[in-house]
Amino acid sequence: MRKIVNSTYLSLDGDIEKLDQWAADHWSDDLERYATELLSGADALLMGRETYTGFASAWSARAGADAFADRMNALDKYVVSSTLTGGDWGDTTVIPREGAARAIAALKERPGGDILMYGFGPVARTLLAHGLLDEVRFWVHPVFAGGGTLAADGFRGRLRHVRTETLDTGVVVLTYGPASSEK
Repeated sequence: MRKIVNSTYLSLDGDIEKLDQWAADHWSDDLERYATELLSGADALLMGRETYTGFASAWSARAGADAFADRMNALDKYVVSSTLTGGDWGDTTVIPREGAARAIAALKERPGGDILMYGFGPVARTLLAHGLLDEVRFWVHPVFAGGGTLAADGFRGRLRHVRTETLDTGVVVLTYGPASSEK
């Protein structure tokens, strides 16, 4: 059975929507390597309509730019939507929102690699509720984006990673320090 792996960028204050304002500042060769390995293990992409719409225009425009963009554009895409009737980004299949859990369960039963899902919205929540989401990888970025619950007053700031500790209960403690501090 195929796995559905969710990959979501996240700021410390819970922002997953304004990536264009903070995610690129943290791009590195190591991050690219990890993202490439994740994408290489998949042979299909699963998204909600909003993620699909944004990705379709962004990745189509990067066709031929590099191997990562070409891989994104070449994979089969599945988009859950109650408004779309078709897709214009490569081989796209629209899954009607009503009955999506059943259709995605059937998709998991097909032979193939992982199904990679970007974004954590209504589709991811539906998959969790139906026991269909196998992994969630939150890429916690050391930045307050100014739009999440921890920074509801608009506070913004950058931090640097100090250490990561995994506790026996599965809780992960990410320790950050001020970005300007020297260690």
